[in-house]
Amino acid sequence: MSGGDRKQNYFAKLNKLLEDYNKVLIVGADNVGSHHMQSIRKSLRGKAVLLMGKNTMVRKAIRGIAESNPKLQTLLPYIKFNVGLLFCKDDLSGIKKTVSELRVAAPAKVGAICPNDVIVPAGPTGMEPTQTSFLQALNIPSKIVKGQVDILNDVRILQKGQKVGQSESSLLAKLNIKPFSYGLSILTVYDEGSIYDVAVLDMSDADIVAKFNAGVGKVAALSLGLGYPTVAALPHVLIRGYKNLLSISVSTEYSFKQADKVKQMLANPGAFAAATTVQPAVTSGNKPPKDEPKPKAPEPEEEDADMGLSLFD
Repeated sequence: MSGGDRKQNYFAKLNKLLEDYNKVLIVGADNVGSHHMQSIRKSLRGKAVLLMGKNTMVRKAIRGIAESNPKLQTLLPYIKFNVGLLFCKDDLSGIKKTVSELRVAAPAKVGAICPNDVIVPAGPTGMEPTQTSFLQALNIPSKIVKGQVDILNDVRILQKGQKVGQSESSLLAKLNIKPFSYGLSILTVYDEGSIYDVAVLDMSDADIVAKFNAGVGKVAALSLGLGYPTVAALPHVLIRGYKNLLSISVSTEYSFKQADKVKQMLANPGAFAAATTVQPAVTSGNKPPKDEPKPKAPEPEEEDADMGLSLFD
């Protein structure tokens, strides 16, 4: 098959995927070998389709199909560096979890950039006393115990973003430590024309509800501050109105159903206190409790909003 035919087949495959799938995960593929890539494709079979290719070809194909589907234009700025397209339809969070699990441990090669901090743990190393020079070169405190080298404390020998040197690489290899892990990393999410950060996929239903409640609270506060009526502020306005009516009812002979209970409490607070207080049993070894002072009658101006709601109920 000629180069032109391969390009045409690639364009046709990409166009078909863009038409069939409305969600695309843009994934980084740095340090992912061909064998590892095959394992990833196999694990994602039936859930998603992974397509790799030259960025120039991908951008050209997207521009061509974007003439009939302008939403795809939002993908173009993210087609750069070593990335691939992971096409899927549903359960983005599940696919993200699967991708994050498909990572393999890798040794620290000389010249590589650390994706994370590397810490050598304290304890026996299995190294002979003649090999302490590796530890001394990295200023790692050690001692000889039963014919082998022991590291005294946990030591961070590499920081995130640091280039791996020859000494660090040799020591980690001798300790059989593979500090790095490589695999596909989801960078951006495309969902029917919308682009959002991958962190959104980690949000649970409880997180979404909490953010929604926080937004409603801010809208209600702004509405009450401006005196502009909104649905979010309506419960607060009703409770405030109820409190005003309750104050009038307590101060006058006028009454209504939701105020009767409060007026009864003010008229005879001792009866309500006796009904709600549970006296502990007196045994032969315990002294009876002393009489406690009667609670003061509640002030109508300080009625709580929750009490108003319970009266309405």
